[in-house]
This record gives sequence, structure tokens and C-alpha cells, in this order.
Amino acid sequence: MKKLIYFIAFLGLLSCKNNAQDNYKLLTEYKTKADSATAIAQQTLLGKVASSIKKGGTTYAVDFCAVEAMPITDSLSKHFQLKIGRISDKNRNPKNNLSTPTDKAAFALFSEDKTLIDTLLTIESPVYYKRINLAMPACLKCHGNPATDILPGTLQLIQEKYPKDLATNYQLNDLRGLWKVEFPKE
Repeated sequence: MKKLIYFIAFLGLLSCKNNAQDNYKLLTEYKTKADSATAIAQQTLLGKVASSIKKGGTTYAVDFCAVEAMPITDSLSKHFQLKIGRISDKNRNPKNNLSTPTDKAAFALFSEDKTLIDTLLTIESPVYYKRINLAMPACLKCHGNPATDILPGTLQLIQEKYPKDLATNYQLNDLRGLWKVEFPKE
């Protein structure tokens, strides 16, 4: 399946450019830039959440995420001149839902193939998706089982801040969501 996605991406670039070598180089540049941007975004968000937990516990971290997570990704989007976001079938923030048919199809592919790390699609303009697994035990304190992993005060605050929250009942290494990077249209 991964090869098919890259092939589709490559064909999309071929339709826009004449030289196959230039197309491959452009595809590689898109993927490299998006991978770098998502790695920095992931590192930044995880670092800030860990600092928040250390400073004031999980309730403090929930408050931090409710106020600061989107502005951090928006700031990184401006820095990289890309549109960077997170999407999930079980979102906490409604702005992170699977809003397009392409998002839904990409998420389904990542759900089916646990070895799929990232992919770049170029249908109209390039869109890069990268897997976000729930990889650290600390993540379970806000995204795990509400009965056993999440403290009652934290759960109450999550429910207040995100009344339509779907982002619980995860286990370690579950697919939590995807990074989505959209490139500006040329």
C-alpha cells in the first residue's frame, strides 16, 4: 500500500512537470521539509506538555493544551510556511477532526497498516501525513482509560474544556492521530 501512495504522489507530480528526475527531487524536498516540520512540532508540543505536567500536574497540562496547543502549531506553520495540524478520528479538539475525504482515507490507511509511518499525496497540491502513536505512559494520564488512567480532577477538567471529547481509552502504541501538512499552492 505504501508503494501505491508514493506512486500516486509521483504521478501527480509528473502531470505538473516534464522531467522525472526533477519530479523525484521535488517529491523528496516536500517530504523532507514536512517530516522536519512535524518532528519539531511533535518535540515542541511534547516538551511543553511535559513541562506543564511537571509544573502543575495533569490538570495544569490540560489547561495548557486548551489554550496553547493550537497557537504553537499555528506559529510553527508560519515559521515553516506550511499549514501544520493534527487530525484524528477520536479528536479532543473539534478543529482536529477528519474533515475531508482525503483525511479519512489517509487515516484508514494508517489504521490498517501499522508499519506506515508517513506519506505524501499530491492530488491538487501536496499534503503530507505522518503517524502519531501514543508512545509514552505519561500520555495515558489524559488519553488513557478514564476509570483507571485519568485522575478524576483531570477527567472533570477535560470534560469541561472539551465537552465532545473523544480522545480517551487509548493504550500505549495506539494510533492517536496524524500530523497533516499542507503545502502552499504554487
